[in-house]
Amino acid sequence: MRDSGTLSPGQLPRFRRGNEVLNRLRASEQGQSLVEAALVFPVLLVIMTGILSFGLAFNNYLILTNAVGAGGRALAIARGNTTDPCSTASTAVAASAVLLKSSNISYTWSFNGNPYSGTSCSSSSTSTGAAGNLVQGQNAQITITYPCSLAIFRINLAPSCQLTASTTELVQ
Repeated sequence: MRDSGTLSPGQLPRFRRGNEVLNRLRASEQGQSLVEAALVFPVLLVIMTGILSFGLAFNNYLILTNAVGAGGRALAIARGNTTDPCSTASTAVAASAVLLKSSNISYTWSFNGNPYSGTSCSSSSTSTGAAGNLVQGQNAQITITYPCSLAIFRINLAPSCQLTASTTELVQ
């Protein structure tokens, strides 16, 4: 009967080869990079998506700020030229903010201290109503709001986010 602790001569080289393979696998770091990438990639993806989402919201804010300036300039020179100064200015805003959805833009106006809202504030003549409140030397204010989305993987981090831009112009 053979002793179970001894190996036959044919088994000894095979055992050494198996031991070498195990030692190489233990010492090898070939899979380390793959594991690190698998751990870091989701975090990096969330960060990059957040940066992109914030960048798009900031771009919309810059467009909105530029558009409110254009609307304010159109409003400042509209005195005596139109019976609907709000429509004139909102058309200038829409022309300046081509990347924004016009139906989502909200307008608030103030002519000589009188508030108006919406895209139209039509008057019967240039000397009554909103058009009549555009008095030379007085302030005309326009405030525009636009909804923003700070969503990362369909999770909106700021559900009630509103971009707001305002300008006050001296009526000419």
